[in-house]
Amino acid sequence: MVAAAHPLAAQAGYEILKSGGNAADAAIATQLVLALVEPQSSGLGGGGFALVYAAGERTLSAWDGRETAPAAATPERFLTREGRPMAYPEAVGSGKSVGVPGLIRLLEAVHRRHGRTPWPRLFEPAIRLAEDGFAISPRLAKLIAHDPLLAASRSAKPYFFRTDGTPRQAGERLRNPGFAVVLRRIAAEGGRAFYTGEIAQEIVAAVRDQAIAGDMTVEDLAGYRALERAPVCGEYRTRRVCGMPPPSSGGVTVAMLLGLMERFPVTKMAPASLEAVHLFAEAGRLAYADRDRYIADPDFIPQPIAQLLDRGYLRRRSQLISPGRSLGTAPPGALASTPPRAADTTPELPATTHLSVVDADGSAVALTSSVESAFGSRIMVRGFLLNNQLTDFAWIPRDAAGEAANSVRGGKRPRSSMSPTVVFDAQDRLRLVLGSPGGHQIINYVAQALVGVIDWGLDVQQAVSQPHFGSRNRGTELEKGTAVEALVPQLRARGHDVRAMDMPSGLHGIAITPAGLVGGADPRREGVALGE
Repeated sequence: MVAAAHPLAAQAGYEILKSGGNAADAAIATQLVLALVEPQSSGLGGGGFALVYAAGERTLSAWDGRETAPAAATPERFLTREGRPMAYPEAVGSGKSVGVPGLIRLLEAVHRRHGRTPWPRLFEPAIRLAEDGFAISPRLAKLIAHDPLLAASRSAKPYFFRTDGTPRQAGERLRNPGFAVVLRRIAAEGGRAFYTGEIAQEIVAAVRDQAIAGDMTVEDLAGYRALERAPVCGEYRTRRVCGMPPPSSGGVTVAMLLGLMERFPVTKMAPASLEAVHLFAEAGRLAYADRDRYIADPDFIPQPIAQLLDRGYLRRRSQLISPGRSLGTAPPGALASTPPRAADTTPELPATTHLSVVDADGSAVALTSSVESAFGSRIMVRGFLLNNQLTDFAWIPRDAAGEAANSVRGGKRPRSSMSPTVVFDAQDRLRLVLGSPGGHQIINYVAQALVGVIDWGLDVQQAVSQPHFGSRNRGTELEKGTAVEALVPQLRARGHDVRAMDMPSGLHGIAITPAGLVGGADPRREGVALGE
């Protein structure tokens, strides 16, 4: 089964599975099509994280394809000469926002370790669609029409807009021959075709040819490596929940949030009830407070993961949760042997994608990838958009407490919230593969879906469809237009600063049940689950 954010992408992965490919092969083919048909969310100019479960060896590996800052980057990257943070649109649409892309090296590393189908075969669906064209989806058309930075981009506007300047419409066929040429090169030559030579030179030239120029070099691209890291796993009820380690904050923060809730009788609370929303929001405040203060690239900042996931620590932190009154803004916990850190100043907007795959042998992949905000930096090279992931760093590098853990440094990977997740039962059998886009909110989306499955007995489709709620330690957020909006007066009576808002998650999951595979595709997006 493949669950992904666009039917054409899911079909590509399913086609690979039916032809004898495994989960890693299908994930790669799916992602390459997503890079074409969902360019606002992910692409060759971005990066991602993948969890790969190999059923034969019963091993779980975590792969870090996060972008890196150019070697010349400094902590003051997004400050003006006066020392103030740049305006967000100005920073995003500049060369300064672009990190060294990691997606192709990520896919290559996963294939080298886990793939079975020949590498060139995995590119065929995306090449075919790029050359023949695909119908613009309603979601893509809406995003094109409402993005002023895209309309102002010299490199991207000709692709997304007609010659008369009007945005391309839903159903219109869009071809991308330049993208097909790039894919053919990578299929034939591997990742070096992207990270060295003329493609790399064009990426560097595009980044530097901006009103606010970047400082990426061909050496930055040539030196990029995807890294294998140890997954982060935490116990919740009778399950083992595993996710990505830093520089993603996803695995750690999801595990913290669940651990903070564990002593409460969640199973007796109705989904979307006042008690459930209050508890989940309060646990979110505490988890995000620690996330924002401590999590960063582990190759630059020592990470206190063991302390943050210590069951005693989480139980003590959970004592701060009152059943009748909101914390408001939760303070971070005090950790032994960890120096003081500056408060967090990272915007992190939602524009990402997630795919889940389970093959006939029981192997699985959870892959979340991104170009950061919708359409990334809006800088286009050879048919693909470059990311703006460097805006995921802390913009204000230090305060009276010290340096921000997530400050910019040359070669550093910005902190992420991407949360590809796999869940095992008490007998260590794979039971769930899950993830979502959503920027800073991804952690809440994934944790809520896990609570839906584990505590409330929802099937995976019900779990990904339930109304969203939670807190990122910035007030309490409820999904606009859903049943939880009715809780606003009661939450305010408990001291919650409540805001109803659109919460466009894109949860895609697969549950492994005694009756077979069950897929879930978030109704807020255009995805599907295809399988047998």
